Amino acid sequence: MAVTSAINYRLPQVEQLLQHPSLEKYIKSVSRPVVTNIIRNQLAVIRQSDAFKQKGVEGVNVIKDITQLCEQYRQQRQTRVINATGIAVHTNLGRSPLSTDLWDSVRRVNTGYSNLELELSTGKRGGRNGLLPALVTNWIGAEGCVVVNNNAASVYLVLQALASGKEVIVSRGEQVQIGGGFRIPDILLMSGCKLVEVGTTNITTSDDYINAITENTALVLMVHQSNFSIQGFTESPDIEDVARRLPEHVRLVVDQGSGLSSEQYADSETPLSRYLQLGADLVCFSGDKILGGPQAGIIAGKQSLTQILAKNPMMRAFRPGRIVLSLLEEMLVRKLNREASGEGVAQHTLNRCGTTADRAVDLMTQWQPWAKAVPLQMQVGGGSIPSETYDCYGLALSLPGKAQRHLDALRSMPTPIIGYLHGDKLMLNLATLLEEDLPLFKAQMGNYLQSLVKEKGQSEADAKAGGCDADTK
Repeated sequence: MAVTSAINYRLPQVEQLLQHPSLEKYIKSVSRPVVTNIIRNQLAVIRQSDAFKQKGVEGVNVIKDITQLCEQYRQQRQTRVINATGIAVHTNLGRSPLSTDLWDSVRRVNTGYSNLELELSTGKRGGRNGLLPALVTNWIGAEGCVVVNNNAASVYLVLQALASGKEVIVSRGEQVQIGGGFRIPDILLMSGCKLVEVGTTNITTSDDYINAITENTALVLMVHQSNFSIQGFTESPDIEDVARRLPEHVRLVVDQGSGLSSEQYADSETPLSRYLQLGADLVCFSGDKILGGPQAGIIAGKQSLTQILAKNPMMRAFRPGRIVLSLLEEMLVRKLNREASGEGVAQHTLNRCGTTADRAVDLMTQWQPWAKAVPLQMQVGGGSIPSETYDCYGLALSLPGKAQRHLDALRSMPTPIIGYLHGDKLMLNLATLLEEDLPLFKAQMGNYLQSLVKEKGQSEADAKAGGCDADTK
């Protein structure tokens, strides 16, 4: 009579699993308490599984299950990635990367104490904006400025402080929605304003604005079409004409969004200074799009209005910290001095476009037969300049199996590489590769393609061996 061995239901203890070598890197990257909870939760799941009930520990792979969960947590952590999408200001990839030199220049002021709200000349409490108002004045000619944590906060603060309980006129073609569900009509409602719609989707005239004004009108809000464009039979108002015809009690506010100033690569964009010259009372824009600084919202224009905004109780909720303010301050100093590190990532990316053809051919040669050099298009992205594209080169990779498999594999690399799919091809746009990322990009991709060669060779060997076995039977 056969003897059946008893099923082993004794799972490893939590502390025993924490000592396992494969979990050491996860303890360092996501913390010991998080890993401990993952282990406890997974052990509870395993105990309830059919495989464990039927076969005990022989039916499960405890370490494999736990490390897979730990890896999912690790991938949620902020990490550097390599941008091969062709979108320079990529919202999902952190928008504008800062230059190492710029970051290092504000390291000391942010790793020690600073004069964030202290006037060194008097020893008394001071404002938080430091040199920023003077820099913005010399940059775009604004009388004053207020800095908040992003441009959505800029728009909300302006509406809440200057128009709550009153009417705000907005063109139907400018009632936009940006990423994350931020809608202009919703933000007007939340700020306590009444939306007055004028014009049509494709045509709005100066008369449309002027004819809609009442005694209860506080603002005319013009909004940048940040992530789409309307083309064909269209008409937009003459901003100078609108500004000239507005009564004294109505302010003209422009949500310019992109922050374009002196850059020469966006013919479809109106620079910040031009809006102010045309008569806008305030202009709102981002610090991390065209400008290429830290994420921030900047409201610039008439000092009488920026002072009202600065005293609004919501400013305490919207104000940025010293890291953002010091980075923005240093960025503008360099921009005014016309230093290369004062240019945004969009400008740097456009400067690299001319070198991408040679680079693509070089990599194609190294990565035969997988890669082919192809002409591509680069976009600024990040809700800026939606209708402009720029010529560049990249790689189209034809790899064995489904392209999605390889796209996923690149995201799982030690430094993830973010590309995109076009049909059955894996596309890597070289324009948005930062120079400092190029060696790592080449090394990781080279190793990955080499692994595919080995995988292909192993498959062919297995197939050949299988064929021989079949012949001998």
